[in-house]
Amino acid sequence: MKKGSETVMIKGSCCCQAVQFELANPPSFVGTCHCSRCRKVGASTIAFVKREDVKWISGKDCVQVFEPVAPYIYQRCFCKICGTSLGEILSTEDSFPIAVNTLDGDLGLVNQSHEFVGEKPSWYEICDDAPQNVGHPE
Repeated sequence: MKKGSETVMIKGSCCCQAVQFELANPPSFVGTCHCSRCRKVGASTIAFVKREDVKWISGKDCVQVFEPVAPYIYQRCFCKICGTSLGEILSTEDSFPIAVNTLDGDLGLVNQSHEFVGEKPSWYEICDDAPQNVGHPE
């Protein structure tokens, strides 16, 4: 993001501040997944970032990876000290999701999509106009 003529980094961290990082550019997409796995790991709302935009400040060694159990295929990362869900922050893909709850400031983006609404519990009410998909968006 730009503030005047300078670029402002987007800061991110876990709850205990052991894991800290910055994003050189805003995420390209923010969406909410309602599948049971995302709900259980506490990271239903995600932001897609580019690997080249993630700059580690501290705590990369504090990230614990949870290996998925079939039928799931994506790893999930957590702070091994406080348990904050970090999304897929250690991914080697060019673009990957991180948990929006790790970002410390306002991104200037709104939720752009809901996926797996077929698994959404009745107690959760969707209160925005973002497109809703029964599974992954087509």
